[in-house]
Amino acid sequence: MESIKDKIAIVGMGCSVFGEHWDKSVDDLIIEASFEAFQDAGVEPKDVQAVYAGTVTGYTGTAVTRALKLHYLPVTRVENECGTGVDVIRNAAFALAAKAYDLVLVVAYEKLKDYGYAGLPIEVTRIPVIHPVYEKTNTAPGSFALAATRYFERYGLSREEGKRTLAKISVKSHHNGARNPRAHLRRKVTIEEVMNAPMIAWPLGLYDCCGVTDGAAAAIMCRTEDAKYFRDDYVTIKGIGNSVGPAQGAMMDSYDYTHWEETEQAARQAYEQAGIKNPLQELDLAEVHDCFSIAELIAIESLGFCEKGSAKDDIDAGTFTQEGILPINISGGLKSFGHPIGASGCRMVYEIYKQIQGKAEDPSRQLKNPRLGLAHCQGGQPGKFMCSVVIIGTS
Repeated sequence: MESIKDKIAIVGMGCSVFGEHWDKSVDDLIIEASFEAFQDAGVEPKDVQAVYAGTVTGYTGTAVTRALKLHYLPVTRVENECGTGVDVIRNAAFALAAKAYDLVLVVAYEKLKDYGYAGLPIEVTRIPVIHPVYEKTNTAPGSFALAATRYFERYGLSREEGKRTLAKISVKSHHNGARNPRAHLRRKVTIEEVMNAPMIAWPLGLYDCCGVTDGAAAAIMCRTEDAKYFRDDYVTIKGIGNSVGPAQGAMMDSYDYTHWEETEQAARQAYEQAGIKNPLQELDLAEVHDCFSIAELIAIESLGFCEKGSAKDDIDAGTFTQEGILPINISGGLKSFGHPIGASGCRMVYEIYKQIQGKAEDPSRQLKNPRLGLAHCQGGQPGKFMCSVVIIGTS
């Protein structure tokens, strides 16, 4: 199988402010993100030849063409649960590699607050919602709480140790997000606040769970051979992985909840294409899917950043802070930046793109000379995940 490494470039990106946008429509968010991307790439809407739209909760791909007045262009809507934002980039990259198009627009978007749900409005997108044998009716916090308690038991963490370890993840996310002018929840929190917050599903409290958010992100992509016509500081895709699990956790009592096999498989594909042997040492930053604090902990082990069961030691040592070996979720992550389902993965890529260019909006967030970053997003619940991973870096 031929690698996609360095064949596809991102030459422009944009991102809306994430938050509760009661005064904006989904069109407004698409326009905000897309026109930043157009300006960044130095192109106009009429220059793109195709649109790849990533959204989950009921919006169509025609929302992009309507908002941007892109009439009669081919539009492909991509939906892969919470992994949509990276998977839409993956689909656009393959179309460019096949030379079906020369310049494409990717837009990932969601307007969750309009649905009025406290959590994710999954009922909007699935009919029927529940299969009488294979589906479980537990909530997303409930599923990830099972992962947390199983992790504590398997690796010998007391209730206090486990909860405090998760709290440190949330404190890091909010510290990073508080300095990000586009983040939804821009407030620092302390370990004590996280530990004593209202409980959602033990051990996950209020500050262990991401918020319901509106937002959009966009990218302008082309083949690398053409990138020089748009800018000098473009980034290229080094590797892409995608993996969908067989929902074994919904059927097998032996499912252990303590690692994401789909993440491991998707990461293996991306690492092989990018030529990465030691991701902890070779990557300069990573944006991982932290819908809950336990999701980040298990993701960093499943991505191979540390040995299974050892994340607590690295978290205690500050390995994944801005000053550490591998900064994780320097943007604030889903936890602080927000999680408009379909948009999150593309927003992760936006963060890495800007960091590599040295253009983080708050200078205090800018990493020193990053060259290679990873974005990881996954959809579903433990035992029935899909996962997408993309690695981007300097050309």
